[in-house]
Amino acid sequence: MNKLVTLSALLLLWSCHSEKTKEVIKSEQWVMVLGIAQDAGYPQIACEKECCVPAFNNPNKIQKVSALGVVDLQVQQQFLVDATPDITSLMRLLRMRSDIQQLHGILLTHAHIGHYSGLMYLGREAMGAHSIPVYAMPKMSDFLRNNGPWNQLVSLQNIQLQPLQNGTPIQLTPQLKVTPLLVPHRDEFSETVGYRIQGTQKSLLYIPDIDKWSKWHRNIVDEVKKVDYALLDATFFANGEIARDMSEVPHPFIEETQVLFKDQPRSLKQKIIFIHLNHSNPALHSSHEGRKQLEAEGFRFAHEGMQLPL
Repeated sequence: MNKLVTLSALLLLWSCHSEKTKEVIKSEQWVMVLGIAQDAGYPQIACEKECCVPAFNNPNKIQKVSALGVVDLQVQQQFLVDATPDITSLMRLLRMRSDIQQLHGILLTHAHIGHYSGLMYLGREAMGAHSIPVYAMPKMSDFLRNNGPWNQLVSLQNIQLQPLQNGTPIQLTPQLKVTPLLVPHRDEFSETVGYRIQGTQKSLLYIPDIDKWSKWHRNIVDEVKKVDYALLDATFFANGEIARDMSEVPHPFIEETQVLFKDQPRSLKQKIIFIHLNHSNPALHSSHEGRKQLEAEGFRFAHEGMQLPL
């Protein structure tokens, strides 16, 4: 009898897992997480501290720089959100999952190294791409158009700059709509945006970089309520995490985001998926007690290959 009960339980578990898998596979529009780390990746260059040693010793612990893939199987098109230094492996991962070979566009958030420097691989020294649409805000477009080596990508027509305006949606495909949202950040070379991505059934908010939620003219709690998933800046876990004055590199600490949502229902917390973790962030490791507490409250953490149906 016990064996029969155990077998029944296993079959039920397999059935539930299969249904979840089918949900992802059946969805013709989806977003995939391609990387989760801060601009310099994990481990970070020249880091000899205890936080990076595990990844230097074990390649399986390496984390790629934060980026998303956006796929519409109905029209066989796929896009990247940000062109990171890991663009070669990101495109490979996306192609393997989508079975679509061509890249149909790149949406840029801002001009910090981890978010646009991968564009160099579209040039004639590497891919030799032809007219890949690159969606960018006005200052970001001007930066690429007027500074080398990026302007060579424009002059050789490796890329075609496509204009974006704050709060104005664009139709990537008949089923996918994307809206750029200006956020406050260290805008030395360009403005910074997050994106709201709308599919036929669900929507997603992606903000990998922002100074502080309190500096944004939008209320982050209200913005999360509007969507089904919210991939949010989790660069640092708490104040004092790095030796330098952290006001010089402002980001919302995970602990601050946790406090902002403490009185919200679990169903809202479950929408939040932390991403863009610095190499110093202990929440990179699933064994971290602070991360376990957050997950117990309902918050989630992005992982490479995570697929979110739209």
